[in-house]
Parts: sequence; C-alpha cells; structure tokens
Amino acid sequence: MDDLPRRGFLFTATLASVTLATGSPASATLTSGSPASAGGAPGAGWFARPRRAVRPMVRWWWPDAHVDPAEIRREVDVLADAGFGGAEIAAVHHSIRDKSVLDPARHGWGTPAWNAAVEAALDQAARRGLTIDLTIGPSWPAAVPTITPEHPAAVKELAHGSVTVAGGGTYAGEVPPPAVAGHPARTLLLVQAARLDPANSTRKETGLDPASVVRVPVSGGRVDWTAPAGGEWVLIAYWERGSGQRPESGPHTVPEAYVVDHFSRAGTRAVIDYWESTLLTPAVRRLLKRAGGALFEDSIEIESDALPWTPGLLAEFERRRGYSLAPYLPVVVLAEEDPVFAYDAVLTRHARKDYWDTVSELFNEHHFGMLRDWAHSIGLELRAQPYGLQTDAIAAAAILDVPEGESLGFKNLDDYRCLAGGRDLAGREVMSCEAGAYAGGAYTTTWTKLLRTVGGAYAAGLNQTVLHGFSYATAPGAAWPGFAAFTPYSGTVGYAESWGPRQPTWRHIADISGYFARIHQILREGVPRADVAVLRQTGYTKTGIGAAWFTASGVPTGWTHQFISAPLLDLPSARVSGRRLAPSGPAYKALFVEGDRFNASECTMTVAVARRLLSYARSGLPIVLLGAWQSASVPGVATEGENERLRAALTDLLAEPSVRLVTDQAEVPVALATLGVRPDLRYATTSTLLAARRVAGDVDYYYLCNGKHTENPKPPVTPIDHDVTLARTSRDGVPYLLNPWTGHAERLALYTADADGIRLRVKLRPGESTVLAIGHPGLFGTGPVNEPHAISTDAELVRYDRGTLVVRASRTGTYTTTLSNGRTITTVIGAVPEPVPLSSWQLQVEDWRPEGTTMHQLTLDQLTPWSDIPDLADTSGIGLYTTDVQLECGAYLELGTVTDTCRVLANGRPLPPVNQLNPVVDLGRDVRTLQVEVATPLGNRLRVTDPTVYGGLPRQPYGLLGPVRLVPYVEARLHPNPKP
Repeated sequence: MDDLPRRGFLFTATLASVTLATGSPASATLTSGSPASAGGAPGAGWFARPRRAVRPMVRWWWPDAHVDPAEIRREVDVLADAGFGGAEIAAVHHSIRDKSVLDPARHGWGTPAWNAAVEAALDQAARRGLTIDLTIGPSWPAAVPTITPEHPAAVKELAHGSVTVAGGGTYAGEVPPPAVAGHPARTLLLVQAARLDPANSTRKETGLDPASVVRVPVSGGRVDWTAPAGGEWVLIAYWERGSGQRPESGPHTVPEAYVVDHFSRAGTRAVIDYWESTLLTPAVRRLLKRAGGALFEDSIEIESDALPWTPGLLAEFERRRGYSLAPYLPVVVLAEEDPVFAYDAVLTRHARKDYWDTVSELFNEHHFGMLRDWAHSIGLELRAQPYGLQTDAIAAAAILDVPEGESLGFKNLDDYRCLAGGRDLAGREVMSCEAGAYAGGAYTTTWTKLLRTVGGAYAAGLNQTVLHGFSYATAPGAAWPGFAAFTPYSGTVGYAESWGPRQPTWRHIADISGYFARIHQILREGVPRADVAVLRQTGYTKTGIGAAWFTASGVPTGWTHQFISAPLLDLPSARVSGRRLAPSGPAYKALFVEGDRFNASECTMTVAVARRLLSYARSGLPIVLLGAWQSASVPGVATEGENERLRAALTDLLAEPSVRLVTDQAEVPVALATLGVRPDLRYATTSTLLAARRVAGDVDYYYLCNGKHTENPKPPVTPIDHDVTLARTSRDGVPYLLNPWTGHAERLALYTADADGIRLRVKLRPGESTVLAIGHPGLFGTGPVNEPHAISTDAELVRYDRGTLVVRASRTGTYTTTLSNGRTITTVIGAVPEPVPLSSWQLQVEDWRPEGTTMHQLTLDQLTPWSDIPDLADTSGIGLYTTDVQLECGAYLELGTVTDTCRVLANGRPLPPVNQLNPVVDLGRDVRTLQVEVATPLGNRLRVTDPTVYGGLPRQPYGLLGPVRLVPYVEARLHPNPKP
C-alpha cells in the first residue's frame, strides 16, 4: 500500500462538522467562484470572496447631525475594511437623556448639516463600493416637521365618550367628551345609542344588543335624547382627532416632527414632499444613483390610547366590505388599547376582523405601495418592517422590495416564515433582519450569542443581516468608549450593541462578516424551495404563533413551511403546475389550511379564496384542511347568502381527490403521506436540525443549522449526529461541503445515493451551521469526476486527495472502507500519538482602558478565566496565548470554551478563520509554536470605569477557558482501482 507519510500532511481548513454515511467528520478545502448553474462550474472567488451585495450591513446610528463629514468618511472606510456591504443611516440618540445638549435647529435631522453628512456618507460609500440606506425619518415612526397634529396628513385616532341612560330617561347636555384624554382639537364623527345586554358582556367588555343601535341627532354640540323604555342604554360619541404622536426620543427637528397618517395618501404624500423639498439635494440625488440602496422604515409603532383611524375610513370600509361600519363602531372602539363594548362573541370577532382588514388594505396600498413606487423613482428600493399594527404583514412583505424582521421582537422562526412567504410568492430576493438587539446587553453581548440567534432565522428565510448596530464615534456628553445610541438607557445598561473599533472583538470582524456574507450568498442563489404553504386568514407576524403540527412536530422531522395570506393568491406566481403551487418559486408541494389562530381558531374563509383553492385542487395540488370546514363561515360580517356560497364551494373542494380533511393535527402527516407528499429532507429521528433549500439550475444548496425551532414547547438544543437524506434536482448530482467560515469547499467522499437523493451524516453542535451543495462532478473545480466514492467506513474520515481516496484515523487500528464500485478496502493505521492536553501557556493581554491600553504578561500553569486572575479580574481586551508543542504528525486543535472570538496561529502563521461555534482547527503537521488570539467584550472594564451605569453587571469569565488539547491523526491513501 502506498501510504501517506506517517507525519500526516498540511490540511489548512477548519474542521467542519458534517459527517457522511457512517459518521466521520469531514473537513473542507476549496476554491470557488461565480454562481453555479446547470453544466457550469463556479468561477474563482464566488464563495470564498462573496460580492459586496451579499455582505452584511449595519444600522449606523447618528446623533442627528452632530457629526463631522470627515469622521463620517472615516467610518465608511472602517466598515468597508471590515467586510461589510453597506450601512443604514438612522437618527437615533436614546442614550442622551439631557436633550438640552443637542441643537435640533442647526444639527437636527433634515438640516443643511444633516444633508452635508449624508452627502459625505454616500460619496465615500460610492468610492468604497458600499451602499447606503436612508431611514424614512428621525427615529421612528415616520414623521416630518411640516405638519401639526391637526394637519390632514397627521396620524389620527378615534376616541369615544359615553354616558349611560336609564330606559325611558332623557339625556340633555353636551356630547360626551372622549373618555381618554388626548389632543384637544377634535371633530365629532357620530353619536349613537345602544341598549345594554348583559348576556354579551365579558370580563372587560360591556355587552350591547346590536339590533338596538340607533343614530342620535346632535345640534349645536348638544344632545337631547330620550331612551326607549326598558333596559339600560349607553350613549356613545365618536371623536376624530390627531394623536399628536412624535418620533421617539426627540426633539430631532425644529419645529418638532409629528408622525404621519400611515393609512392615507395624504400622510405618505407629506413624507414624500418633505424629502423632495428638503432632503434630496442635487448632490444626494446624484449620489443615490451610485451608492443608494434602500429607503428604510422601522416597525410601525403607532401609539394610541384610542382606535387607530384615518379620515374617510367609514366610506372606504363600506366600499371594500360592502356594508356600513357605523352599526359596528361600538365593538371596534378602543380605550387605552382595550376594547370597551361587545356584541355576541362571533359577531364581535367578525366585525373587528373586517375593520382591521380594511385598515390593513389602506396601510399596504396608501403607505407601502405608494412609498415603494416613489422610492423607485429616486433610485432606491423600499425596505421595511411591516408589523406593529394588526395588519397583514405577509401581504406587505410581497409589496416591499425587502421585508425585514428583527431578532429582538420575533418570538420564534414562524415570524420569519411569514415574511418569507410574502417575499417568495412575489418573486423578491432578499429578507433582512435587524439582528442582535438584546435588552440590557450593551457591551456584554458576544458574537457567539448573535451567531446562535440568527442561525435558525437563516433556515426560516433570512438572507441579509443588518447588525444592530454601529454608533457614530461621539456625541455631546458621551463617555468612553464613545456615543452609543441605546446605552445608557434610562440611566442603566442599555440595548446591545455598539459594534465597531471600540470593541476588542472588532480585531476578528473580517472572520465574522465573511461568514455572514457566505451564508447570504448561498441563500440568495437560484430560487427557494419549501415543502408546504400554510394559508393564514390573518397575516400577522411578530406573534410567535405557529402552524398546527408543522411547527411543533413537522420541523423536527424535516418538513419546511412558509405562511401565505389571501392577497398573495392573486399574484401571478400563485398558480399550480405539476402539482406544485408557485412552481417557478418556492414550488410548494402542498397547501395546509387550519382555523384562524388569531380569531378563536374559527374555520373562516372568503368565497373567493375557497374558489381559488378549488381551482388549485382541480389542477392537482395536494391540500390538507384541519378542522370543521363543512360548517365554515366567512371571516367578516356575512352578507346575505355569503356563507351558503362559501360552504357550497368547500363541499366541492372536499370532494376533490387531492384534498384531505382531518379533524386532529396528529392526522396531518398521514394525510400528507396518502397524497404522496414528502419533505425534501428526511431522517429517521426527531431533531433540532433546521434547513433551507435553494435550487439554481441543476444545483441544490442546503443550509443546515442545529437550532431552536420553536419557543413552546422549549426543546433543548443538543448536538446533532444522524443521517439525513437530501432531495436533489440532478440524478447525477454529488455532494460538496462549503465551509462558510473559511470559504473553502470540497467534494465529499462518503455518502450513499439512491432514488430519494443523497444520504449522508450530519454532525452539528448547538447553534452551529454548515452548507452543502449537490451538483455535477467537478462543480467547484475540486475533487475527482469519475472516481468512486466511499459508502461506508469505520475510519474517522474519508476524503479525496489528488483524485484518490484517503482515510484518516486518530487511533491505531485496522479500518474497513466500502466503495460505491462494490470494493471493500482494508487499511492499517500504525502508531498514532495519544491526545495531548495543553494547559501551560504564556499569556499577553492588551488591557483596554479609557486612558489607553496596558499590557500584562503572565505565565499560566493551567487555563484560568481572566476574572479569576487578580491582575485581569476586570480586564477587557485582547489576549495572546502562546505555547510550544512537538507535533510531527497532523493534529486537530480543540479549543473548548472561548470568550469571545478567536484566531489561531501555527508557527507564527495565521490559519484560516475559526468556526466560532465549534472551535476545532486542523493544524496540519510540523507545528512547533501555537498561538491563540482571544478578544473579549468590554463589559468587565466598563463595570469599574463607569459603575454608575455598568456597575451592576456581573463579572464575566473572559479568555481561553478550554479544555484545550491536540488530537493527532494519521492518514493513508486508498487504491480503489489498482492496475494489474
């Protein structure tokens, strides 16, 4: 046998945790290039050096225009050098409690100073190849200084006042004023009376008789009305008024800005007019064509103690719903965000549903639709967080160029899957995330925490990370280490995180940004695939409410799903071909419909949707309905004969052979199986594995992550080590491992292939992720084309080296490998050194302090957290651990626990980036000196330098904690086709 040298060989990639067929760990070595397509190989740099457009972004916080254009340019350079693709400029300064130090007249949002800074950012971004997104207004929600609360374009609310009147009694007096105080300028909309009906009362709502509602005349601001005899009555007055809401943490402008009406064209027009007249200077307009990315709007946090409203809503409601809202106003009004009156439960629920559906349509059409079209006219896309109100965020995601979620507010992965459904049915490419905002996490958040947070979100459709955030260097009154938008917050530790050069971990930022970029690159290739579309009657997100069976049981067994809502069924892509819904996009294999999870799980559906589903079923789409759909009703207040028409359509639907009706969610998988529907991923156990699939021509890309898929129940995330079968587009496709940390890839040598796809073993630590591709041999210019592969082995690893197979083992022994050509090869591995624990180190620490850095030199006989070393107890900074080794053969370096980021050097030479969630590095051979560079958060230092704010932080165990050990290995080459 032609063995490899006993000392091993240089293998420069990090250890990736994917094992194939029998469980051996596989490593990755690669070069790659342009996107893969049918019959073509990627060009150089495509995966290793992702294009700027897929690189992560930051939310760039400015203290309004208290900025210097020269510093702005420098910070653009910092971001470019760190591997980011762009920044979103936001005027935010919640950390500045004393607003008197600010000068909104000269340095506010929209001033000449602001415009000059924006011009500098755009110009420098264009020079460095970055894009700049512009936030729609100062802070949030969208607001402009050209309106007052009384202005027709300002945000409105409907307040109510009421008084009880005994049956037969008379009320004579002024119209009842609003029960909830608000802006004094108000307009009376209507006065009604209704008889109290205790049978309809709830714990918080006063019951009314809907048949008794009458309009009460008003004269000169007074009411003179006698109640009919019998029972007790309530007189209700409805007042339309401006809420007077201003953007958060102002003032940002002079005069002060007020929030616009998000439901009217007038409100959106006020935003557009202000931008056109004040913000879009000739230079900004010109630079947007070179460096402009998107107009951005944060979550729609309309704050009102009364009912969100817009002038003309009564007319719009009647036009869209086909009946008058007036008789139902009592059950839709709110006081301090809570409903006040109720009819019977079903009628109340349906009336409120119709109200919010109308508001949702107005919001999506008059705000997002109008803003998107205008943004396009000035060379920008529209990116927004389409939630915060009870509106259809799924439909909004189809309107936006880039829908965005957030890691702070989203309660589980289904919140992302809602936005992904809208994006994918509309044929958009990107869904972004405001990532890494943690309450009380300022200067203590680790990159490993953030990586675990977004890991699962990538499997749910995320493919752009907007880090929260990057603060401008300084601001009036800011203490070391500089201005941070959200800390201090109310005098104490604020929201995470102000990333940037002020953080020691920025030393390793290129490794982090490169990882994000490669994940984004893969998750934008080709088109998405999902197994099932879940049709929602109410398209909310940021709720944490998932889908029956799929969320709790389907995902852990390999199923993938997205949510869609009724408006999406009108999109051109929402057609059925080849038993797939949206065949050119997510190509759903089945449609699942259950009761409305936001409205008592009632089985409701419009007649139009029922008829659309019938057409889908007749085209062969498998459909599973859960619940009592034979007796379904329309979701709003039914018009005459509407429920009968719905049930007739559903009767026809349920008679179709591609439709199954189940009464218990445990029957869902059986129904899918009888319809011939199977997931793209299959494995024989329940697992915390999460996956996303993309298809580009005949190449399949799989993103795999070991993460938490739901919050309720709360399964522990434990290491994954099991076989997975992956569907493939090409019958000849072979698997490749793409390492998102190093940018390397290699053809995998250990797997089985059959009619179901590629079966291999996946091994991932909690939070860890990896990427697989399945395509033609030679796809990435790596690995053999016609050589056999291994289908089983008891060695630790089988890989290709120079076109032939190599086995690796860390223990002496005889190993058997079976190949795809039927041959079985026995390999003898001779003496392999035992694993070597590494506990003695020289440690040099760069201690970060307000006055500069201080150096510490220590000798460690055992690895100890800095917090347990007196000289380092409150130290934050960068530590360099050095030790000498005698390594003749190849070996893995297992680092154990590290806080926070790290890099490894062998013989003074930097190795490729370390997988921060599984810090195991392949060192190669002939190593004499090992160095591990560790960077920490700033929290331990801040707790003593600024104890008023950060003194309550517990001291954290920073540094290389281990246990650290070397695990030697030896390799031997196989000869599957020996010559005679």
